[in-house]
Amino acid sequence: SCLIAFYKNRGRLLSWYTDLLSHSETLTIVIHRVGAPRTVVTGNPLNVEYILSTNFANFPKGKPFTDLLGDFLGTGIFNVDGEMWSAQRKLASHEFSTKSLREFTAGVLGDEIENRLVPVLEGAAVSGGVLDVQEVLRRFSFNVICRLVLGTEPFFQDLSSGIPPSGIAAAFDAASAISAMRGAMPVMGVWKMKRLLNAGSERELKRAVKTVHNCVEEMIGKSRKGNGGDLLSRFLKGGVADDDDTLLRDMVISFLMAGRETTSAAMTWLFYLLSANRTFEKRVVAEASGGDRLSPFDRARETNFLKACICEALRLYPPVAWDSKHARNDDVLPDGTRVRSGDRVTYFPYGMGRMERLWGDDPLKFDPDRWLDEIGGFKRVSPYKFPVFQAGPRVCLGKEMAFIQMNYVVASVLTRFEFHPVRTDPPVFVPLLTAHMAGGFNVRVSRR
Repeated sequence: SCLIAFYKNRGRLLSWYTDLLSHSETLTIVIHRVGAPRTVVTGNPLNVEYILSTNFANFPKGKPFTDLLGDFLGTGIFNVDGEMWSAQRKLASHEFSTKSLREFTAGVLGDEIENRLVPVLEGAAVSGGVLDVQEVLRRFSFNVICRLVLGTEPFFQDLSSGIPPSGIAAAFDAASAISAMRGAMPVMGVWKMKRLLNAGSERELKRAVKTVHNCVEEMIGKSRKGNGGDLLSRFLKGGVADDDDTLLRDMVISFLMAGRETTSAAMTWLFYLLSANRTFEKRVVAEASGGDRLSPFDRARETNFLKACICEALRLYPPVAWDSKHARNDDVLPDGTRVRSGDRVTYFPYGMGRMERLWGDDPLKFDPDRWLDEIGGFKRVSPYKFPVFQAGPRVCLGKEMAFIQMNYVVASVLTRFEFHPVRTDPPVFVPLLTAHMAGGFNVRVSRR
């Protein structure tokens, strides 16, 4: 059994799994833990394609996974399989592909950047004080996603990082962290006993989930009377959950969580990496400053080098470090690994981004040029080699929207400001439901 080794390495699971995979001929390992499903962890792109696409039907999220997040995400799109997932996916896919939603997104981003984000950075530049960029970006992203999903900012977050987050933001943090910790316990099932007894972290989770549910349900009631361009209004127009506010609530929570955490995490790491690589930062600024005839939004979409920088940051620090499915039936992966019915099957973007066999020499180096061809065009990389947005039928619906937001924000910030990190030691990557930088990213800001 791997229980002792797992317990010893529980504080460094990412590094442990990465080390084990790097020494595996097939980039696949099998973990056995007492009281937990047998776990197959792979960084092999052929296996990832098989799991996420070729034999998609045999690798649902599965009940063990949906149980972990069920109290928080309920039956939202990120926590269900089968017909319920298919119906939500079909509806959301249509809405995410509309031109009107992209235009709505552009308007929201422009307003939030110019009227909220830039003034906070300008204030920090004038005062010379320390600013936690990670916290600012998390609050900024939460305000943006609330407007995109709900059409308003009922849970508005002041971007000044010295002010505590509002009730629902703190509840989101607690619910996400505790739900993630359920899956990291050395002995599975302990959390179920704590939930039964309403003890410790499970009691805190129950309170946090109630806060989130109550706030979102209140907004759904108000939105039924509106007619906006936000996602909730679009779902209501489409007749979603006419008689089931619980389903609608769960869908909304899923999109709020995804939109709040992923882009802010990616941008935090990108700003850190660029502050440590000023030559690349200057190239981003030069590229983003061109194209004067374009609007800031359209100009941001035309920046190949900035997109390369974003992808390189995502390769090294993916917001979702790993993701798991559960085998419905016995199977054999392309590399010959046998999978049993009920096994947990995990693909591992964090480890894959650190494999020489996938990325060549010096995979730990931040090198955006690896994403560009000889003439500066953006190179397409297999989503099964770079599965940070998943791939196959469950590929991230918000991928394009995420790139739009990150391009727009980073270009708008770096053409005006420069960040100077306060600390010199390497930051620590912390994986939860969505990863973050331990202790935040504290900087001093200067005008460019």
